[in-house]
Amino acid sequence: MNALVSNVASLERGEQSPLSLGAARLEATGGAEWRDWLALLKPRVVSLVVFTGWIGLFLAPGHLHPVLAFTAILCVAVGAGAAGALNMWWERDIDGLMHRTRHRPIPAGRIEPQAALSFGVALSVGSVLLLWLATNAAAASLLALSIGFYVVIYTMWLKRRTPQNIVIGGAAGAFPALIGWAAVTGSVGVLPLLLFGIVFLWTPPHFWALSLYACKDYGRAGVPMLPVVAGARETRRQIFGYTLALSGVSVLPWWLGYTGALYGISAGVLSLGFVAFAWRVLRDRQDAAGVSLTDDRPARLTFRYSLAYLALIFVAIAADKMVRGL
Repeated sequence: MNALVSNVASLERGEQSPLSLGAARLEATGGAEWRDWLALLKPRVVSLVVFTGWIGLFLAPGHLHPVLAFTAILCVAVGAGAAGALNMWWERDIDGLMHRTRHRPIPAGRIEPQAALSFGVALSVGSVLLLWLATNAAAASLLALSIGFYVVIYTMWLKRRTPQNIVIGGAAGAFPALIGWAAVTGSVGVLPLLLFGIVFLWTPPHFWALSLYACKDYGRAGVPMLPVVAGARETRRQIFGYTLALSGVSVLPWWLGYTGALYGISAGVLSLGFVAFAWRVLRDRQDAAGVSLTDDRPARLTFRYSLAYLALIFVAIAADKMVRGL
């Protein structure tokens, strides 16, 4: 305990990096608890991934034995968690610099980087192989692609190089509905591709709203998020533009005849709400550095609404199928 206090004090004086502090904490605490390994999997992100994957499986034509369906969703959850663990392993340096992430298991020193890497790789390989055995090669290939895209394309390549990181990298989070559908059918159809498009277009306004009020954190870590590189004004415009595009795509399943009126009305109302929140962000007064001259409530409220929006969109399309099946 005395060693830990000493290291914390030296960090405050600027004598020690967050990673060396983490090593001291690991020595002082004696290792990780199960909660730390769970946190490494980013359970909040996994919960959304599991939900969208289950919706894809539910909407797919055909039937999958309940045990196999549960196994498929479990593999999606484990694969998403594995990608999160590998993301934390790679970003342990910048996580230690950001207030929002410095208490994560690796920068805090509760899990060693090599252990996190081994954990993530093992779960990645295991989830893909099990999904292949339980369902088919198409679903397993999509799961492998989603893990690889998130870890290699987004985390390792794009995130530290371009402000468009979240636009291109957003595809990684859009795969679960495709995986769930493919687990049943062995192929990909138009409807899951539309769901892919909804998640893909939802990702930029969702994360850019977060980055508006976490701008200083990203700047401190050297991550070129859009507010850091282009400023708050351009970020607000991009949020509004992507929200408009998302609103159009969200009603396509109804317009193209894949869903009924229940989904169409729900998607329309939810999208109007998202546009209203994005409009408030667009009209907010912020300087070029992304610091609000009033408060950051519009961005925070938009970020929270975006979470509810995506969940309710997928609930609506599932409810629409149940109603039409009565």
